[in-house]
This record gives sequence, C-alpha cells and structure tokens, in this order.
Amino acid sequence: MKIHLDLDCYFVSAERTRYPFLKGKKVVVAKSSDKRIFATTPKTGTLLPNTGAFNSTLEFQNNYRGDILNLWREHFIDEDGSIHGIVITKSYEAKALGIKTGMPLKEALKLANDLIIIPSDHLFYQEISQKLKQYLEEKIPIIEQYSIDEFFGDLSGWIKEKDTYEFLKELQLDILKKFDLPISIGASPSKWIAKLLTDHIKPYGIKVLTQKEIKNFTKNIPIEDFPGIGRAIYKRLHRYGIKTLEDLQKNPLLLSQYGKSGRDLYKRVCGFDNEAVVPNNLRKSIGISRNFPAISSRKELKRRVTILARYLSYTILKFSLNPTLFYFKIKYQGVGSQKLSYRSNRLFNERFFIDLAVEKVMELDQMRHLKVHYISLSASDFIGEGNQKTLSLLEYTNDRKMYKLQSKLMQIRDKYGIDTICYGSEKCI
Repeated sequence: MKIHLDLDCYFVSAERTRYPFLKGKKVVVAKSSDKRIFATTPKTGTLLPNTGAFNSTLEFQNNYRGDILNLWREHFIDEDGSIHGIVITKSYEAKALGIKTGMPLKEALKLANDLIIIPSDHLFYQEISQKLKQYLEEKIPIIEQYSIDEFFGDLSGWIKEKDTYEFLKELQLDILKKFDLPISIGASPSKWIAKLLTDHIKPYGIKVLTQKEIKNFTKNIPIEDFPGIGRAIYKRLHRYGIKTLEDLQKNPLLLSQYGKSGRDLYKRVCGFDNEAVVPNNLRKSIGISRNFPAISSRKELKRRVTILARYLSYTILKFSLNPTLFYFKIKYQGVGSQKLSYRSNRLFNERFFIDLAVEKVMELDQMRHLKVHYISLSASDFIGEGNQKTLSLLEYTNDRKMYKLQSKLMQIRDKYGIDTICYGSEKCI
C-alpha cells in the first residue's frame, strides 16, 4: 500500500503548537511582500535541506516581538491605513465563513471582523516539517517529501494490507501526541489515488482503498480535483463533456493526445500507475522570486537582481549543482510580464551568474517607462550522472579560478552568515 499524509491547515496548525489559545478560533496565516531580502540592514538567512519539490530552500529568521494578536497591524497596515497582504492558510473555523486561500486580507476581515491574523513564519514551519519527516522515516521504510506539509510513504512488505487502517490510526494519534499536529492519511495501491483521498477526507481523516474500490470511489469526483489535471487540460476535457473521473476513465484516448505524460496521467486516474515512492527525488530546477511594491528605478532593479542572484548562487553551490539552463522573468505593474531563457555549459560560479542575471534582466526589460513589481530567477538542466555535458573551454580556466575563490567565500558565509560578504552594489551594511 502507498500512503499520502497531509497536514491539516498546516501553517495555522503549526502556529497553534506555540500559541495553543488559537485552537478553535477563526485564524489565518497571511503574507505580504518580503521586505527583508532587499533591506540594507543585517538579516539572517537560513538554507534548508532538500524539503520537497515545492518548498523554499532559503528562509529568513523572523524576530517577532510583542503581542502576537496585534503583530499583523505592523506588517499589513500601510501608513495611510490601507490593508494589504493575502491569506495563505486558513483554519477550518475561518473557512466555514467563506475565507479562502489567496484572498486579500481586507476581504477576509469583511467576512470576520474578529479574525485572528498571524504573519507567516516559514522558517518555523520548515523546521517543524523536517522534524516530522525524521519521525516518519523511523516509522515507515520509504518516505518521500512532496511539499512542506505533504509526504508519500510505501508500506509494502512492512504492514499487511489488512492491518493498514489500524497502523495509520496509531500513526495519526502518535503524530498528534508528539507534534500536536492534526494530519489526514489516505492509502491505496496508487500514490496519486492516496493523495486524492486526503483531499476528500480532511480534516483529520483516514481512509484505505483497495484496488477493487478505486473505481467506485472515484466515479463522481470532478476531474479538476485530481492532482495533475491543470486548468488547460480541465477546460479541454470539459469541451468533450468529460466532467467526472469516471467519464475520463471511459475515454483513454482523450489523454493519449498529450503523449507519454497524458498516458501516465490516465494510469494515475485509473489507479494502476504503480509509481514508486522516491525517498530522494533529485531537483529538476531551483529558483528564487520576490513580489514587492512596484519600483521605477532601473538602478534599484539591478540591485535587487544582484541580491537574488547572490542568494540563488549560494543555494546552488551548497547543493553542489551545476546548472546549464537559466530562466529570468519580471512582471510590470498591471500590464503583464517579460521572460527569457539562456543556456550556458560553464562551470557555475557566483560572479558569472550575477553578471548574467543583471545582463539578461536588463535585456528583457523592454518597457522601462513601467514599474516592476516582481523578479524571478531559476536554474535547471543540472550536470550529473544522467546528464553529462562538456564544459566550455573558452571560460574554463577563469571559471576554475572563480570556483576556488567561491569555495573560500562559502566557508566564511557558512560560519558567519550568508550576508557576511556581499557586493557594493547591494549597499549592504
């Protein structure tokens, strides 16, 4: 049996572990623009281990002080009294009032004027997630972290199928006792059906499906509820009158037009994909991005690109990666975005990447009369055992020198902090 474990309203639940009085209350965790990463004042960044495909690898320590119930006013109320920020997690008590993830805070407060708002603390959430992962690795032979609050597990050869429910119930109770975190767990021969289960049994549910029961369980579930069916596929299938998973199961050719990925998706929908739980999924890409109040200064834009490139370089080097494909994107206030990619088979080093990032962002910035409010940098196509490439000889000698210098810089940053050594163009203190 494959299992999927999904923490219930995780960020709120994590806050309740340190503020128990929040239990049973209408609570949301909210976030806004990150003011720390571009600040010229000292800050403390922490690099996290491989925490799943959708997790951030770099977080900043929050030094929250004062009354937690009123802290949100400092973070989300502007000088003119306007409220900004969005809901990223809501408690079930808040959800019952119609509050949704992604909703602007000012709208959420209209639905509940007694709403408790907690500024997000992602480093804290990641730390708890890692402790839970270590615990699960002791309980289950094979564990795969899918996101900060989701895990897959494989019980094959460990727990008999007839004993699965009792094992999961004991596991659920033990997690609540040790971590004070409610969790829902689905089990099935397919990892993706197990994930579908947890979406339908929350909060604090457990359900086990045998292979024979999958078809009956899935028949009335809307296709858009299935993991992997995005908006584009959903719209196309709807045009063919496909609305439920049963409809889709009866029409395999509709997904085969998407090639191998479509055929694999069809197997998942039917529950016979037989995909393995993979403990250490290799990263396919790594990136960093930030939203911020719109800026018009291109000098400031370069400064922010430099900062983001330095942080991403540190992360890439700490994970011993050598990317050969880079993506750059900016968004303008109200009128869309610009993006481009660039391939380079060079020995990766920080100086090369910062120069490249600034150059490419300035190149794609074609509407300089507009304000920019978002920057994204990412890297992929890593050189490795399954992806061998020949490095460019033209820059190799110089890149090798920079790589050695980088090693010394990394030692200093590891000991004294990521921001110990930065660039004059960042105006660091």
